[in-house]
Amino acid sequence: MAKVICVTNQKGGVGKTTTAVNVSYYLAKQKFKTLLIDFDPQGNATSGLGIDKNDKSLGVTMTEVLLGTATLANAVRSTKYKNFDLAPATPELANAEVEITTQNKKFTRLRDALQTIASNYDYIIIDSPPSLSLLTVNGMIASNYLLIPVQTEFYALEGVAQLLESMKLVMKQANPNLRLLGVVATMYDKRTSLSPQVFAEIKKYFKQLAFNTTIPRNVRVAEAPSHGVPVGAYDKFSKGSKAYKDLTKEIIERTK
Repeated sequence: MAKVICVTNQKGGVGKTTTAVNVSYYLAKQKFKTLLIDFDPQGNATSGLGIDKNDKSLGVTMTEVLLGTATLANAVRSTKYKNFDLAPATPELANAEVEITTQNKKFTRLRDALQTIASNYDYIIIDSPPSLSLLTVNGMIASNYLLIPVQTEFYALEGVAQLLESMKLVMKQANPNLRLLGVVATMYDKRTSLSPQVFAEIKKYFKQLAFNTTIPRNVRVAEAPSHGVPVGAYDKFSKGSKAYKDLTKEIIERTK
């Protein structure tokens, strides 16, 4: 049965989608059968893998899965990388979220959809929206683990406490098996005094739940999505690529 990891942070611009895409890529490189679910209406994980999220002929996406008009298996498609599948999202997912707010089982749509294909994968990574929305709660309820990217800048931990409170509520009411896999420091710049200070705060607050690997502020990481590829495929020798490879090794170790 797949280990399901929800990558989430209610703040935008912290490297959430970049982390979801690149961890998925390196899990697949380690020969783990991996599915990345783009559950963010911005569709950045979809476009970051070279798929046009505005293409009207895209076929089944997470919109139809959320509405219950198609199965998750119908939405899944292969990427150009071995062992790496994607369930894409389009901006229409935001409308679907509004549509199900008054319907039954609105919080467990994703979990129910996952149960039909979870046995096909070793890892399922969910890229959730940068908000504590209905989609994010669906992601938490469907997952075994939460992975939180935190930007090493001022106000980095702002909002994380609220996210952890939401996690506790989900554990209490819907998913008692949910665990915090860890917090990863992103956009780390060792040339500044601020990044090491924020990383020290993350370590102090989360202790062993803080990943040892930091994701550097790296041009190659920033450029890769515009080419529709993970950074490991764009420049496997870059600092960003090595960092995501190391982070993935830590994730594998923590989920054994």
